[in-house]
Amino acid sequence: MNKLFSAAVASIALSSPAFAQSAAPDGWVFRFEGAYFHQQDTDLSAGGSFGVERTFGQFTAVNRNPDGISVGVSASLGQSDYDFVGGGPWNRVQEQSVSVSFGGQFGNGGRWFVAPSVRSRYDSAASASDGQSAGLFAGASWQVNESLVIGPAFGAFSGLGADDYDIFPALLLDWQISDRLSLSTGPTIGASQGPGLSLRYEMADSWGLTLSARSEKTRFALAGGGVGQDSAIPVVLSLSYDPNPGMRFAVFAGAEFDGLLEVENAAGVTTGRTRYDTAPLMGLAFALSF
Repeated sequence: MNKLFSAAVASIALSSPAFAQSAAPDGWVFRFEGAYFHQQDTDLSAGGSFGVERTFGQFTAVNRNPDGISVGVSASLGQSDYDFVGGGPWNRVQEQSVSVSFGGQFGNGGRWFVAPSVRSRYDSAASASDGQSAGLFAGASWQVNESLVIGPAFGAFSGLGADDYDIFPALLLDWQISDRLSLSTGPTIGASQGPGLSLRYEMADSWGLTLSARSEKTRFALAGGGVGQDSAIPVVLSLSYDPNPGMRFAVFAGAEFDGLLEVENAAGVTTGRTRYDTAPLMGLAFALSF
């Protein structure tokens, strides 16, 4: 599970039904999304404090054929600027990723997808090649009834440092509980995998309120062959505005709980570990489709 940019936050703010692609029109669809995220200064158990400023952008193009087969490509850039009082183990963590996706239909009405990707996460004092990893996310879903789509998924990625690989299960869920209330494991932007749920309430035709929580862990390369790690559980409330079907703007606020920072040396031995207090967060996000 990875959190370089707090993708849980972005997915909360921008989430649409988890399987919106199944209802997408034929032909090419393009999507650009971005977000700014501010984690306020919070105290470290080892002494001192830190805050984080994050920015992220992602462009996606998907082509769906009339027979239901879809092919897509996505590229993203992001960075997280850590501000440690008195100095810290890393400063600016950068991220780049490229992925492709393939999707289709089963004969019984189900849908499947496979999305391999290559990405890199690294501190500014390290190199992009030090933080490179590759893997895929794949899954299948079935429409149980008019209001429920559900299915299994999994992710498998090569790891950094002591983590040779990262394999995790996931649930694909899009449950329209009522006309206004839905529960989903919506899409994410950024470098995030892992369990999470979003409960969305449609207040009016163009306004929505979403409460979401997610478990996240980010690993990135440090200079000298080491690895840094930032893990937490963000819980966020977002307010979104959709002026038309191709636009979404959102503001969000919440907090990160159970935060932990760790440093490993080149041999994979943990040389530093400190917890941090509950960290308030806020930000804004947007998504444009055309």
